[in-house]
Amino acid sequence: MSGFGRTPSPELPVVVVGAGIAGAACARALVDAGVPVRLLDRGRRPGGRMSGRRVETSAGVRVTDLGAAYLTASGDAFSAQVADWEARGLVRRWTDTFAVVEGRVADGARVGARTSSGPWRWGSPTGLRSLVDDLLAPPGRAPVPVESGTDVEAVGTGPQGPSVDGREAAAVVLAMPDPQAADLLPRMVASRLDVSARWNYQPTVTVYAAWPQRWWPDFHGAFVNGDELLGFVADDGARRGDGAPVLVAHAAPDFSAEHLDDPAGAVAPVVAALGPLLTGAPTPAPSWNRAHRWSLAQPLKQHAEDLFGLDAASGTAVCGDSWGRTSKVETAWTSGDALGRELVRRLAG
Repeated sequence: MSGFGRTPSPELPVVVVGAGIAGAACARALVDAGVPVRLLDRGRRPGGRMSGRRVETSAGVRVTDLGAAYLTASGDAFSAQVADWEARGLVRRWTDTFAVVEGRVADGARVGARTSSGPWRWGSPTGLRSLVDDLLAPPGRAPVPVESGTDVEAVGTGPQGPSVDGREAAAVVLAMPDPQAADLLPRMVASRLDVSARWNYQPTVTVYAAWPQRWWPDFHGAFVNGDELLGFVADDGARRGDGAPVLVAHAAPDFSAEHLDDPAGAVAPVVAALGPLLTGAPTPAPSWNRAHRWSLAQPLKQHAEDLFGLDAASGTAVCGDSWGRTSKVETAWTSGDALGRELVRRLAG
């Protein structure tokens, strides 16, 4: 036995469930330390809410980000990671200024009234998912083995240690939203880790569309406060740096909740609202438009005082963007990286 869970081996690895940026960062720290890891993810590709879609535009095929809109960096560790990504061309400085629109677009609220400056927002020329891919297989370092398309049903705990769907593990990390983690864990373990299926998350339906050419003013991105349809709109070509005529709109929470079972039904009203928001005129007909739903897009409550949850008695742990003061990409990476380093310390004990 080690200081946490059981001593890892190729036959008894640490199992990380969830290959978003938190799970990738956790697995990266473990693999760099020589700890055997299995990284499981139910998606076809790693990425989680860093995922995007390859789409055809008048500028060629591009990757459009549909989950996280950008990343910021304030802590030393993540800033160093972002600097490395920038040096290798994986991220670029996008903007430090967004438009802010107050009120209903239907009542005449539109881009141009106010802007707000803040930290640099970073985008990725190849889509934010490429950053997760890089964590899993960076040049010159051992890759993290990923098992995609794996839908985990339950995490077991007992006197011999934890298991995932009956297969034993040295330790188990759940890198996912709290309600999903709670559904996989025994009730008492979930309680000790302070994760609950009732932990509220905000849904988002993301609508994305392309046009033959750009028809909107230079605005980078816009927060829309108080509108029934729109929450945030990004100029995807400006974000990526290639000028492709693509807009990405994150619908308002209540409207998104109403359309989770029919995201395609959100497309027409959201696209129709873009023209009045950006120019005060009707929206030109797009070349194509689509929608993607995120049932658990953003936590409404944070574990503000902790970077991760760890239950030594069961050999299980949780991490993600709810573990920190603010839900953002940096929080998820920091949570996963910190948990991975703590597991290395404990598993070597």
